[in-house]
Amino acid sequence: MKSILGIGNALTDILAVLEDDSLLEQFHLPEGSMQHVDRETGEKIWQTLKPMGVQYVAGGSAANTITATAVLGMPSTFIGKVGNDELGSLFKSDQARNGIKSTLFTGKAASGRAMVFITAPNAERTFAVYLGAAIELIPEDLKPEQFAGHDYFHIEGYLVQNQDLVRRAVELAKEAGMIISIDMASYNVVESNYAFLHDIIENYVDIVFANETEAQVFTGKTPREALDEIAKMCDTAIVKIGKDGSMVKKGDEYHYIEAWPADTIDATGAGDIYAAGFLFAHANGLSLKDCGEVGSLVAAKVVEVIGPKIDIPRWKKAKQEIRELTGLLQ
Repeated sequence: MKSILGIGNALTDILAVLEDDSLLEQFHLPEGSMQHVDRETGEKIWQTLKPMGVQYVAGGSAANTITATAVLGMPSTFIGKVGNDELGSLFKSDQARNGIKSTLFTGKAASGRAMVFITAPNAERTFAVYLGAAIELIPEDLKPEQFAGHDYFHIEGYLVQNQDLVRRAVELAKEAGMIISIDMASYNVVESNYAFLHDIIENYVDIVFANETEAQVFTGKTPREALDEIAKMCDTAIVKIGKDGSMVKKGDEYHYIEAWPADTIDATGAGDIYAAGFLFAHANGLSLKDCGEVGSLVAAKVVEVIGPKIDIPRWKKAKQEIRELTGLLQ
């Protein structure tokens, strides 16, 4: 079985389901965006959320993807940095429980956290992120031996704000002969790292995952045209269009993938889990269309729960459906 290495911000998600967007307005958070906050603002938001009843889940975009590939049976490793605190311990134990071989450095700051606001009527997610120790991961932490022996390397787009780190990472992955994938993560990340992202994707990345907003910002085109544009820059492009499914393209081969049926209550982690399903199928040599189908299938399970982690009954159902669709996981 081919293996995967992921790198990203090691965060704990603090999930709050809101009846309206008044709290977003209070903290000047545009609906659907990902905003970085300093420790003081993060603490204020956290104290406001506490009485409302929240859920703690080990998260971070790449970590969510790597957790799902591990559950699917793909040997999976993760590189990140946490604080020497309770949230850091929670993150470490979650990775170990899911069979992930982690390289988790300990930083000076508190462990990072992503406060996730889930608002009606479409379960839209808005993030206020205090990166803490996660952003202390530096290029010098990365060594060639961490990359050796892995087949795939997955990067979350949120990490590209640390451009020196990402460049060092993709250089090491390329030297190790790995297939490199990136999830663009957020439209405002794409906006603020536009030139760097173009450079990295055109010169290092093999597989690009983007949602329709990210794809539009990255190319200035509609989602379908954006897919064509991104596919010219790399081997395989995927543009996710939410409840309307996804589009995949490799060379001249194109497929529209319908969204698998789901009773959606929270879209947190859907893109991360889609990437996991796609990469797992890709590592098993499935067709482009089947890679998209497996991505869509597992993403449909995570939107039925609060947070980015699929529960055991839904994982069992997902594996059964993957077996029926592809013959894998026998």
